[in-house]
Amino acid sequence: MKKNLVLVSMLMFAAGCAAPTTNRETSTANTNLSTESKPAATISEADAIANEKAAWNAIKNKDYEAFGSMLASEQVEVTSEGVHDKAVTLDNIKEFEPTEVTLSDWKFLLVDKNAFVVTYTANVKGKYNGQALPPGPVRSSSAWVSRGGKWVAIYHQECPIKPPSASKESKAGKSTPSPSPAPAMAAMGADPIANEQMVWQFLKSKHYDAFGEMLASDAIELEPDGVYDRAGSVKGVSQYDFSKTVLSDFKVVKLDDEATLVTYMVKDPSFAPTGERHSTIWANRNGKWLAVFHHGGTTVMKPSAAAAAKPSASPSPKASASPAAKASPSPKASPKM
Repeated sequence: MKKNLVLVSMLMFAAGCAAPTTNRETSTANTNLSTESKPAATISEADAIANEKAAWNAIKNKDYEAFGSMLASEQVEVTSEGVHDKAVTLDNIKEFEPTEVTLSDWKFLLVDKNAFVVTYTANVKGKYNGQALPPGPVRSSSAWVSRGGKWVAIYHQECPIKPPSASKESKAGKSTPSPSPAPAMAAMGADPIANEQMVWQFLKSKHYDAFGEMLASDAIELEPDGVYDRAGSVKGVSQYDFSKTVLSDFKVVKLDDEATLVTYMVKDPSFAPTGERHSTIWANRNGKWLAVFHHGGTTVMKPSAAAAAKPSASPSPKASASPAAKASPSPKASPKM
């Protein structure tokens, strides 16, 4: 198997995810989500976090059999080098040797009764392939699903932490409302690719209220510069121009009958000339499909660049330690859900 999964997450660590760095405490969007009801809790936040920590402990203890049993058969990890499956994860995790792991800043999102997401900050010391991991925290996200009465990890992604930067915002260019008519809003359904493409049509045409209508009231967005709620996401996208953005390389992973993950490539000459990887989870809330989670801005790197890079740390319930990339962080904005 290619030894690039463990390389991957760390690619993000050094090459990073480029996200719009804006202050997104509030939103000007006026949306009506009164008909939406959140799912009833089927796992507590404490138990969800305990599952993620157990996966880390299995890696630290080199208990690869236990770690593998914590992964769904269709598990994916989204990294700078690509979207990797369970086999690659298990093949590469053996090269990752964490000696000290600090996890903090936890957030928990119940997607539906059979799926949840946890996000957190990971600070790891150790080695990858015999080389010391460079210092520095990363933002991590993992999705877990219930399979036969057992919770297993099905998705992981991460990126380095970056503070908001006024220089990035000026380079991205502040957007102004568009006088053009809004694209027709078709009924969102179970096809996450069609839903995601509709989201981007609203972003391109600067119809941010319509964009906001596609987000669940409890939606979470993870970016290098922070973890944002629905209001923060709407405010953030309103300050950037996505008119030249192109989407490609879609991959869909079904979490259950009521939720689906879609990952894809984003390219834009201003903020992502080499490409970024983005992931969104769509869930059925009272018959309406809404975006409940997004992790954006994982800068794409070629395997050759990864091989030349120093190692960096990034664990997850799906193995994620990868060499830090030499490529410089992108100074551009990273589109949201």
